[in-house]
Amino acid sequence: MYDAIVVGARCAGASAALLLARAGYRVLLLDKSAYGSDTLSTHLVHQPGIAALARWGVLDQVRASGCPPLQRTVYEVADIHIEGCARGVEGQRAGFAPRRRVLDALLVDAAATAGAEFRERRRVTGLLRDEAGRVVGVEGQHGHRTFTERARLVIGADGMRSTVAQLVAAPYSVRDPLLTCAYYTYWQDVPADLELYERPGGWVAAVPTNAEATLVLAYFPQSRFEEVRTNARHAYQEQIRATAPALYERLQDNEPAERLRGSGNQQNFFRQATGPGWVLVGDAGHHKDSITARGISDAFQQVDSLVGEVGSTLGGDPAQLDEALARFAKNRDSTLAPGYEATLSVARLTPPHEQRLSLLRAVQSDPELVSIYLDIVAGIAPAHALYTPKLLELL
Repeated sequence: MYDAIVVGARCAGASAALLLARAGYRVLLLDKSAYGSDTLSTHLVHQPGIAALARWGVLDQVRASGCPPLQRTVYEVADIHIEGCARGVEGQRAGFAPRRRVLDALLVDAAATAGAEFRERRRVTGLLRDEAGRVVGVEGQHGHRTFTERARLVIGADGMRSTVAQLVAAPYSVRDPLLTCAYYTYWQDVPADLELYERPGGWVAAVPTNAEATLVLAYFPQSRFEEVRTNARHAYQEQIRATAPALYERLQDNEPAERLRGSGNQQNFFRQATGPGWVLVGDAGHHKDSITARGISDAFQQVDSLVGEVGSTLGGDPAQLDEALARFAKNRDSTLAPGYEATLSVARLTPPHEQRLSLLRAVQSDPELVSIYLDIVAGIAPAHALYTPKLLELL
């Protein structure tokens, strides 16, 4: 009998296993993929997520992997150029964008060092339940063999298409339409800061990552997905040329280092977070468009909250555990709702209204306001934090 079985060993699942194992619980961490494999992801981690990695003792390994700190952000829209550094959180002013095959493996290693048991290439196919219907374990397949394992809590951290969510029939509490489709690849020898470019119907980002590569992403309205996918490379290049011409020029003497990847299925939802014997964390319970790159940081926040609420209840009375899980669910919804709405607003790719442009023109003229604005972009501060006396004076 394990205290917890975590299904999914990516950012949310591996960090949940890490924190629970450090709290003294017996944890089994399962993943359907191989250790150190890649996954479709923008993989930018904003400062709140970096602060979590620092607290957990993993940030030094991220640095040692050769992933560069993102110490400056450039944002351009219309005639506006904003450049600077966020104020940060817990002393962390830089973001990082480690490749997922790097970050996920580091978190799995940390979980295993803390005492969690990790098994790769295990596909969960069902849940075990007691006579009252409470989830008490999992069943699955490893190659041609089946397995069953029992636990007091099953944690679904298996992504947007979560098998655990399907098996418990977790309903959507919030669901919004698809808004963008996105394509990306990696370029060598293209110097860049964290760069964000916006225009009506377009969004482009450049993000330095491991191995001196730069991730370049292009976003399109969801309504263009069928058109874009017929010649994705041409559409990708044209979106960069139209939205970020200076970046486009930097790419002209290079060829992509990897194949072009993309997705037209960036879902926007909250699912019911928990029920008897189970809980969903990360993208399994809440997913939003990747255009604001909040997913990894939000997953870390959820894991911190979950482990904080579970406390000493995991090995005790199931009713007390259910109460702790309910508190986690309530906190998740209230904490992540503002970022969800902000992301949907950006992902609509609509023309910026003049009031917003006037505000950004005022922001770009003052380094302090730039830092506050970049805190908002990173999810550190709420939008109203920008309305300082200085901004009101400039307006």
